[in-house]
Amino acid sequence: MSRLLLASTALTVCLASAAAAETQLSLYGGWQTSPHSRASGTLPAGVDYPGPFSNLIGWDGKSFSMPPYYGARVTFWQSGNWGWGFELSHDKVYAGADMSPEFTRLEFTDGLNILTVNYMKRWPGKWDKFTPYVGAGIGVAIPHVDITPSGGVHTYEYQYTSPAARLTAGASYKLNDRWALFGEYQFTISNNDVDLTGGGDLHTRIITNALNVGVNFSF
Repeated sequence: MSRLLLASTALTVCLASAAAAETQLSLYGGWQTSPHSRASGTLPAGVDYPGPFSNLIGWDGKSFSMPPYYGARVTFWQSGNWGWGFELSHDKVYAGADMSPEFTRLEFTDGLNILTVNYMKRWPGKWDKFTPYVGAGIGVAIPHVDITPSGGVHTYEYQYTSPAARLTAGASYKLNDRWALFGEYQFTISNNDVDLTGGGDLHTRIITNALNVGVNFSF
């Protein structure tokens, strides 16, 4: 079944690429932050703070610390200057100095991976060599969970946790027929329902805000 799904996905992408007026590959990095959000759940017996918990967590993005924040997308542009495609961003968040006492480690840093299917719209040459664009996407969060309850077991694994969404607005600067530079603002939101090793769970809704710079290659 998995091989059939992969083959179907590859065929869909190939057909979309063939039908597209332009295929564009984009790579970017930048500065990503995340506002406070509430973390809640239940911790198992045997840890320092068993039972239900609910705390407001201050998140740090640390965009340039290893592993860094980055992203990539492919867009299949159509003749009407709209397009669709896929995007993966390696967002990340660390619990800051006000981390709740229930945890000695609380982060999604390798990373808070957001995978979406996007709809894009652009206006070529709107500002001479600058092309503004906007986009929206829906998909899933696949974070690398790195959490240790106080006195408990370390959870260190990738999990599929929830639906996710993405909004993007930016502009590209054309260098030639193949290459362009771009800058953009990007917003993501994901509901992360995490299972903890040794028992218990954690839920938190994470929003990220990012200022990205990157390069496009079109063919």
